Amino acid sequence: MPTSLVEGNSLLAIDIGAVNTRAAFFDVVEGRYRFIGMGQSPTTSNAPVRNAMFGVQLAIENLQTMIGRSLMDDEGQLTIPSNPDGSGVDSMVTTLSLGPIIKTLIVGLLPDVSLKSIESLAQTTYTRIVDSIKLNDSRNTGEQVDAIVRYSPELVLIAGGVDGGATHSIQKILEIIGLGAYLLPESKRPVVLYAGNKQLAHAVETSLSNIASGVNISPNIRPSLDTEDLLPAQRELANLVVNIRQRQMPELEEVRTLSGGIILPSSYAQGRMVRFLSSYFGSAKGVLSIDVGASAISLAASFGGDLHLNVFPQLGLGEALANLLKLSTVDDIARWLARDIPMDTLRDYLYQKSVYPGVIPATKDDLAIEQAIVRQNLIIATRLMLQRLPSHLRLRSGLLPAFEPILAGGAAITGASSSAQKLLMLLDGLQPAGIATLALDNNNLMSMLGASAEVNSLLPVQVIDSGALAYLATVISPVSSAVYGTPIVRAKLIRDDGSEIISEVKMGSLQMLQLEIGQTARLQLHPLQRADVGLGPGRAGEVEVTGSSLGVVIDARGRPLRLPSDAIQRRDLAKKWLTTLGD
Repeated sequence: MPTSLVEGNSLLAIDIGAVNTRAAFFDVVEGRYRFIGMGQSPTTSNAPVRNAMFGVQLAIENLQTMIGRSLMDDEGQLTIPSNPDGSGVDSMVTTLSLGPIIKTLIVGLLPDVSLKSIESLAQTTYTRIVDSIKLNDSRNTGEQVDAIVRYSPELVLIAGGVDGGATHSIQKILEIIGLGAYLLPESKRPVVLYAGNKQLAHAVETSLSNIASGVNISPNIRPSLDTEDLLPAQRELANLVVNIRQRQMPELEEVRTLSGGIILPSSYAQGRMVRFLSSYFGSAKGVLSIDVGASAISLAASFGGDLHLNVFPQLGLGEALANLLKLSTVDDIARWLARDIPMDTLRDYLYQKSVYPGVIPATKDDLAIEQAIVRQNLIIATRLMLQRLPSHLRLRSGLLPAFEPILAGGAAITGASSSAQKLLMLLDGLQPAGIATLALDNNNLMSMLGASAEVNSLLPVQVIDSGALAYLATVISPVSSAVYGTPIVRAKLIRDDGSEIISEVKMGSLQMLQLEIGQTARLQLHPLQRADVGLGPGRAGEVEVTGSSLGVVIDARGRPLRLPSDAIQRRDLAKKWLTTLGD
C-alpha cells in the first residue's frame, strides 16, 4: 500500500444509541488503518441526567483506559487535533439512533407514484407516518387541515410531479400544508422536506419558509414516471433528522461541533456502508446488514450499489416492546421458546423491558424470552422489507433473495452467550435460502464506518479488510417439498489437508460440518428429490468455503420454517437444534 494513501490521522467515532453510547478509536498500525478499541457507557439522555454529553464523555474516558492513550485534556475536553506527543485525536464523527419516533406527514399526488416513493423515503429513518395527503384525498380541505393540527407532525415530506410537469395540483396541496402548519404553535411547527417537481422548488421555499420550522429542498425523487431516485433525498432527510434531534436535545450541538458537523443517523450511515460493501465484496448476490437495536431494527440491502434501506422503529427492543402485541400475539413469540415459561411472565417481560430498555437478561428465562422476541421481530421486519423491495427482486416463493454475506449487529445478537444462539436467532428470524455466509459485527462498527467515510474514505475499506467482521458460519439452506425425514442433500467437505467429512442430510434436520477458523475447503453438494441448494432445483455443484465459529451448517428444516403445533415438541426441537450446533 503506498504510504501516501495513509496520512496517519486517527479518528474517534461516537455512536449514541437509545441504551448505550459507544466510542471507537481507529488509527494506523503498520501502514494500515485498524480498529484499536471501544469504550462504552449507558446513554444519559433520559432521567435523571437528561444530557447525552455525559454518556459521550464517560464512553471516551472508558476508551482511554482501554487503549492506554489520553484523548481529553485535564478539564475533560476532547483534544482535536492530536498533539505531537500522541495525545488527542485528529478527527471525530458521530452517529445517533436515540430519540422518540418522529411523527411524519407524507404528501404526494398519485398514491402509486409520488406518494409511494415519499413513503419509501420516510421508511429509511426513525419515523412513524401519522397521515398522508394526496390529490384524490376523500377529505375536504378543512378536514385535511384539521388532521395536520390534530397529529402535529414534526416532519412533513412532500413529493409530486415529474420535473417539468404541471404545478397547479401540488400548489393546491401546499396551501393546505401551509395553513395547517400556521395553525400550530410556533414551537410545534414541522420541518419540511420537498422532493418533487424542481420547477416548484423556489415557490415551496417562498410559501413555507416563514411558516414551517425549516424548509429543505432535495432533487426530485420521481424525476419521471419510470424513475425513482431516493439517495439525494435520503441525505437531506438524514440532516433533518439530526436537526430535529438537536431541537429535542440541545446538547447535541456540542457533539456536532466536535464532529466538525459530521453527525448522521445510525441507519443512514449503516446504509452507506452496506452500499459500499456490495461493491467491495463483488458478489453477484446482494449484501444484507441487520442491526437489532433498542430504538429500531434496521435492514439495509444492497444489490450492485442499489440500496434498499428499511428502518422499523416499531420493532425496537426498547420502548417499542410495549406495543409489540399489536403486531404479534403472545403465542407468536412463545413458539420460539426453548423453555417452559408462563405467558404472563412473557407479557411482564415485554412491559418491563419497554420501561427499562437498558436492563439486560438476568436469568435463563429472561434470555430465552429476549431471544424469542428477536426472532419474531426479525420475521416481521423481513416480511415488511420483502413487500417493499422492487418486484424484480422478490422471489415467487416469498423467500429472502440471495445475499452474500449477511451481516448482523446489535447487542441482543452479538452478546448472546454462544455462537449457536446467535446463529439460530438469525436463521429462524431471516430464514435465508440457498448458500449464504453469516457474519457478526461484534463491535457494532457498521454505522461508525459509514460515517467515517465522510472524512476518510480509506479507513472503512482497510478496517473491514483487517478482519473487523467475525464470520459465524457458511449456511446451506435447501428448499424442498420432500416429506419430513427424507434425504434431500449429500454433502462432502474436502479440507485443504485432504481430510473429508461426508454427510447425508434429511428434510427437517440441522447439521454442522466443522471447519476451523483459518482453514479453507471445498464443499460438494448433491441435491436429492430435486431440492434446491441455491444452484437451481436438483443441480449439484461445488463451492469454496472458509472456516468460522460454526464451520458449515446445513439447515434442512424447511423454507418457510414450520414448527410443530405442540409446545413440548417445539421446545424439544429447539433444544435439539442448540445441541447440534454445540450449545
